[in-house]
Amino acid sequence: MTQDICFMTAADMAAQLRKGELSARDIMQAHLARIEQVNPALNAIVTLHAEEALQAALAADEAQARGETLGPLHGLPVAHKDLILTKGMRTTFGSKVHEHFIPPRSALMVERQQQAGAISIGKTNTPEFGAGSQTFNAVFGATRNPYDLTKTCGGSSGGSAVALAAGMVPLADGTDMGGSLRCPANFCNVVGLRPSVGRVPTVPAQNAWGNLSVSGPMARTVEDVALYLSVLAGPDARDPLSIEEDGAVFRAPLAHDMKGKRIAWSRDAGGLPVDRRVTEIIDRQRAVFEQLGCIVEDATPDFRDAHDIFMALRAYGFELQLGAVMDQHPGVLKDTVVWNIEMGRKLTASQLARAEKLRTALFERMHRFMQTYDYIVMPVNQVPPFDIEQPYVTEIDGVTMDSYIDWMRSCYYITVTTHPAISVPCGFTEDGLPVGLQIVGRHRGELALLRMAYAFEQATGVGRRRPGL
Repeated sequence: MTQDICFMTAADMAAQLRKGELSARDIMQAHLARIEQVNPALNAIVTLHAEEALQAALAADEAQARGETLGPLHGLPVAHKDLILTKGMRTTFGSKVHEHFIPPRSALMVERQQQAGAISIGKTNTPEFGAGSQTFNAVFGATRNPYDLTKTCGGSSGGSAVALAAGMVPLADGTDMGGSLRCPANFCNVVGLRPSVGRVPTVPAQNAWGNLSVSGPMARTVEDVALYLSVLAGPDARDPLSIEEDGAVFRAPLAHDMKGKRIAWSRDAGGLPVDRRVTEIIDRQRAVFEQLGCIVEDATPDFRDAHDIFMALRAYGFELQLGAVMDQHPGVLKDTVVWNIEMGRKLTASQLARAEKLRTALFERMHRFMQTYDYIVMPVNQVPPFDIEQPYVTEIDGVTMDSYIDWMRSCYYITVTTHPAISVPCGFTEDGLPVGLQIVGRHRGELALLRMAYAFEQATGVGRRRPGL
């Protein structure tokens, strides 16, 4: 019974709860039992508030019995990435610097979930300050892939992806700068959406005008991601970039006719090295889109300069947000974080100006390209899940990677365009490792993107495969 509840969709869970077929206590007890069963081997949830969650579930049931209005996530357990401020719940940022930090306030994203009736169950593991796409840190250690415990789950929202894949929560949030919602979803056979900048407001923020990193939803199905986004999205005057559109739009039906939709098929994002195991699995999905009635053509946007843009703006962001932390705690931060901060300190005004000009030109090229195509389909990651003991990928198909994030170009090329993108399960390697597929939508076109992802998901059913824990 526990496993049956834990692998229900969030939408079905919410529906049964409203009908009285399940209680919030049933749901919470099942998930806490599942966490006790599998989390020791996986290390996905690193801070757990079990008693508080059970008390909140009891309160949720009592509120329902009184006939109170229920939020769209009423009674559902959620977990928050350990980068996201959660009032009264230890939030470490995966760093020894903040190992015992308990925030006095929650981020807006957490508040919105709780206001919608969700119950915060705990925090999920992340690399130190979210740097890198392999989830390990000096506070909690590494998070393992539920499909193969010797492999990484990706990152930096790795704990969230594993918690979902293993049935520990039905919904989990995350953040994405260079692929941190998409990469772990890809490696763990779940769904991760990088929304448009401003779709999910960032409050509080150190840099309110920053537009590389976004927050967003992860779940096991596209429908659940859409439900989750409907709660997270919506304007807030404290975020100058927030989009003036009510999040409720994402509760619209996802089933939609895809006939005639034009897809740019980009198997290597314009010449990036891609592991053949990834390419072979993604290539097989082309027929799925054609069977949906889509017009599929080989085409790739002109991603010229995307790498240089990302590296410059990322380095600037690291210095802005973490430079003072490094100075105050010398020798504590991991070497890759220090490297990124030092890169930021070496930047000149001319280099930043050049990056902004190049980014504007890239956006213009992307805009023109997306007048022809409704979607781009491309790899999420250029490699399948790799060894848990390997900090990052150093070589792909004989090509040496220049940095610890260089193997993530297929994700961060999209980041700098600001277009929404989603990772959807699409297959498994011969040795049972998940591979996802990245679908990119038009500027601020999340609803249309979710509809295409839903159509693909329904046609393939790959996301229904569970890890054999």
